[in-house]
Amino acid sequence: MRIRIGAFTDRPFAGNPAGVLLLEASTSFPDDTWLQNVALEVNHAETAFAHPLPAGGGADWALRWFTPVAEVAMCGHATLATAHVLAGTGKADGPVRFATRSGVLVATTHDDGSITLDFPTAPLTAVPVPPGLAGALGAEPLSTYDTGPNVGDLLVELADEGTVLGLAPDLRSLARHSERGVIATARAGDPSRGHDFVSRCFFPNVGIAEDPVTGSAHTALAPFWSERLGRDELTGLQASARSGLVRTALRGDRTLLTGRAVTVIDGELLA
Repeated sequence: MRIRIGAFTDRPFAGNPAGVLLLEASTSFPDDTWLQNVALEVNHAETAFAHPLPAGGGADWALRWFTPVAEVAMCGHATLATAHVLAGTGKADGPVRFATRSGVLVATTHDDGSITLDFPTAPLTAVPVPPGLAGALGAEPLSTYDTGPNVGDLLVELADEGTVLGLAPDLRSLARHSERGVIATARAGDPSRGHDFVSRCFFPNVGIAEDPVTGSAHTALAPFWSERLGRDELTGLQASARSGLVRTALRGDRTLLTGRAVTVIDGELLA
């Protein structure tokens, strides 16, 4: 087991930490209660559990993700972390196909160590600004969008990068406005600094006050900003305290997410 991987970063103590547990060859996962207890013990935004699948099928590994309080339908950073572990331990050579609740997701490790995830593009639907959202978030939204069932967030466009950076939301109130949480985003104040847009993600409904770097959110951010900026390839900065960069490439109904990962703690689960 690689206990802690920093995802969407090239240095320790940054990006989004994920627990990764590789299970022995099996036709099924252990009991859900055990999986949830392990995720609670690891206590990262997500812990990924993976086991190999028989050769010749439509996927190579089965993969599930748990926060400390719930299973989630899709997680980018823990998928990237799992691919990093598989490549680093020699358990995978080339692209890896993961069977998940969101379909088959492919992770490709490149020669330079970066990893590209092939995820479904989130379908964006414009919705009216919900009453009370501005007060809960602490800023006036310019527009709001539903991100569909895989992501389950409300995407909120704000006036500028400074507004996003300054958010201090009321998480209890914010929890009423979406299934998982809220993605707050704005255009980059200075694109010469290496990012095209900025975001922060708050997920109180799955036990995460603020997620450090959220791959799944970028399947919604990519189409949102690609349409506005007129480019299919962008770089997003998720401006949490740990921070991280996600390179996005919009490919119709698929979004490619590219980042790096580092192993921070390597250990063995004894329970």
